[in-house]
Amino acid sequence: MKDKIKIIEVGPRDGLQNEKKILDIQARLELIKKLADAGMKRIEVGAFVSSVWVPQMAESIELTREVLKLQAAGQFSKEIRFSCLVPNVRGMEDALKSGISEVAIFGACSETFSKKNINCSIAESFIRFRQVMEMAQYHKIKVRGYLSTAFGCPFEGRVNETRVVRLVRAMVKLGVFEVSIGDTIGVATPKQVESLLKKLRRMVNLNKIAMHFHDTRGTSLANVYASYNLGIRAFDSSVGGLGGCPYAKGASGNLATEDLVYMLKGMGIFLNIDIEKLIQIKKWAEEKLERELPSRVGKAGLPEKSTY
Repeated sequence: MKDKIKIIEVGPRDGLQNEKKILDIQARLELIKKLADAGMKRIEVGAFVSSVWVPQMAESIELTREVLKLQAAGQFSKEIRFSCLVPNVRGMEDALKSGISEVAIFGACSETFSKKNINCSIAESFIRFRQVMEMAQYHKIKVRGYLSTAFGCPFEGRVNETRVVRLVRAMVKLGVFEVSIGDTIGVATPKQVESLLKKLRRMVNLNKIAMHFHDTRGTSLANVYASYNLGIRAFDSSVGGLGGCPYAKGASGNLATEDLVYMLKGMGIFLNIDIEKLIQIKKWAEEKLERELPSRVGKAGLPEKSTY
């Protein structure tokens, strides 16, 4: 089956920024090189945030410049799209200095989470977004949107679906090309995913939607399958299951890229991504981070005589 699936690798940013062990710029560049070699075509490489608050993302300008320099020199495929997170106008100014052509803004569906995570209300965050969007549009930079805590908040509990739909519509209206809907603390079930997406597709074209699942309670792949059956074709993942939400008790990290690729290939979907290389990246990252990563496929490996 040929079905155009987009996998957005968020390990170098969303994964590493929540790891206790801080990798230097050379290790982060090596991770990006390995992911590109494995066949990943969309990679989030860093975040233009304060190194005081997020030391894991220090030197993101230098890292991004080096990645783009290597791509210009032919060491990365021209097909690969690199992106970075920008929280505000200051972050967007750094993005312009780096030369990146795609950025992402980050908001929440829960007021409490928004205030604790990005230090402003949801309404205030959209004022920031508009400022960033104006700068991005002027400089012809593509903008992606993240909406976290779309299914549950560690402080407020279950999040109202109508609010999520309203915020997704608001982001699309701003001009983002894609909205990534996040199950930040890993509480969603397939029934919840189906319910939200059925409401959402009445208001927004689902080709503008990506899903971002965490595997805290082991439901991420089931949620991907439910999303796929309703027409979603873009999914965020993190090699090895890097990262996790610091507010989620027992969080085991993002959906592992190799787990996602294994399932999709097993469904007959064509993906030009090398799972064995992803498994090796997971092992490399474990050595660098000095901890075991939660990926199932990374632990078990591929079946004997596998055609994956």
